[in-house]
Amino acid sequence: MRILIAEDSVLFREGLIRLLTESGHEVVASIGDAVALPAAIDEHTPDLAIIDVRMPPTMTDDGARAAQEIRGRRPRQPILVLSQHIETTHSVKLVSTGAFGYLLKDRVLRVDDFLDALDRVAAGGSALDPEIVAALLTTRRPLLADLSAREQEVLALVAEGHSNKSIAAKLVVTDRTVETHMRSIFQRLQLADTADAHRRVLAVLAYLRAQV
Repeated sequence: MRILIAEDSVLFREGLIRLLTESGHEVVASIGDAVALPAAIDEHTPDLAIIDVRMPPTMTDDGARAAQEIRGRRPRQPILVLSQHIETTHSVKLVSTGAFGYLLKDRVLRVDDFLDALDRVAAGGSALDPEIVAALLTTRRPLLADLSAREQEVLALVAEGHSNKSIAAKLVVTDRTVETHMRSIFQRLQLADTADAHRRVLAVLAYLRAQV
C-alpha cells in the first residue's frame, strides 16, 4: 500500500521507512512536522497515514490535532497514530469514525503485529494498543459494571480490533463461546439488535465516547 509517514524523529522515521519498504509497501512521503501534514495528505492521497502524536511546532499533541483536521477534510482517510505515551482525548474522537489505529511506539518492534494493524486500519477497521484499551477500561468501570470480568476481557480484545475467531484463539475458547459473550455484552450495554459489525463498534464506543 502507499503510506505517508509524519514523524519528527529522523532515526525512528528512517527505521519505519526501511521496515515498510522491506515489507513491500511504498512510502510516498515522510515529513517531520504537523503543519505540513494536511497539505501532504492532499498532495499524495496515501492509502494510510502514520502520524506521531507529539510533533513540532509545539511538541505536545500537534500530530493528533492534525489527524483530526485531516479527518474533517477527508473522512475516509485511514490513519494510524503512534505515541510514546497514552493520550485518549483525540484518539477517542478519531476511533469513532473508523479506519483508525492508535499504538504505542514500542509495538512497532513486534513487526508482525504492527504490519497486521496497518492492514486492518487501511481496510477500514481499528487497531488500538492493549495498554490504551486497558487504561480506558479502568477509567470507565462504572459504565462496564454490568459486564463480567470475562466479558470485559472480550470487549477489550474487540476494541483492539480482533475478530471473534482471533479472540477465541487468544482466550483458548470456542468461537461459539465468544459469540455468546458478545450477545451478552450487546444486551448489557442495551445496544439495538442491528448488524453485529455495527454493534461491535457501538460496544467499544459505549465507553470510549465518555472520555471526550
